Amino acid sequence: MKTTTHPQNGNGSYSQIFRVQTEALRAMHDFLSGRGLIQLMPVILSPITDPLNHSVDDAYITYNGQKLQLTKSMILHKQIAVSALDTRGIYIVSPNVRLERVQSSDRHLLEFSQLDIELKTATASEFMTLIEDLMIYIISQVKATCADELEKLNATLRIPRRPFRTHTSWSLLEEYGPHYESEISRSEDDLFWITDFQREFYDREDPEHHGHYVNYDLVYPEGYQEALSGGERDYEYYVLVRKIRERGQKLDDFAPYLELARAGMLGPSAGGGLGIERLIRFLTKRSNICEITLFPRIPNSIIKI
Repeated sequence: MKTTTHPQNGNGSYSQIFRVQTEALRAMHDFLSGRGLIQLMPVILSPITDPLNHSVDDAYITYNGQKLQLTKSMILHKQIAVSALDTRGIYIVSPNVRLERVQSSDRHLLEFSQLDIELKTATASEFMTLIEDLMIYIISQVKATCADELEKLNATLRIPRRPFRTHTSWSLLEEYGPHYESEISRSEDDLFWITDFQREFYDREDPEHHGHYVNYDLVYPEGYQEALSGGERDYEYYVLVRKIRERGQKLDDFAPYLELARAGMLGPSAGGGLGIERLIRFLTKRSNICEITLFPRIPNSIIKI
């Protein structure tokens, strides 16, 4: 196993990278609050969390006889929150812990932060338009305010053009095979969308096309791969129960969430989660995600500090 303390920082200093990070975070807050969204604080411990679409080890503690999980993502909580609040939408900068089983990766961390956004009664198209505007704003602001830092980092930013190109997962699978995301990410020169994945129970089924889903991933060009993952949400109790069972999951693992659904306290929404560290890696053009954090938690490594 690798031992991780401070990473090698490539061609740029941490101060320059964190200046870019500061301006990117400022741009997120300015843009989203300006669009009428309200900011919530993150949930770190809960009896429920995202089951995820791939295998990770659970991270949890036992407190007062109750098993509490460390948040893998805030999807269930933000769906509950946006249904309860009188607001257009919400956003949270949320710490996530995912004990990944990958052996080697230049874009995975065990501990990272995510910009979680959820829009009330929104469609996928409406959410995707918001994100396109957000990404253009972030990149424009960083380019305008961090010119010196980007030059020292040898990072050239291109402001993307709307609308972003859209591909379906099944068309890319047919063209590129199972590793289509990495293949097309290297060949594209602008941010783009991939839609229609079969994954978690909360992603809405397409009512007009059996076996298809109203969801999406935003993907970086230049080989940087996934930026954001999200979709419209299923929220009706019997639909959620059926889908949880279809995936071989336990209803008890989501009992508090399902009780709200049974009581009619969940409603339609669309949202997604944008990885902060992956964004900063893309903006600063670092070769490895370890280079943009002082204390990287890397899969399959021993953490020293």
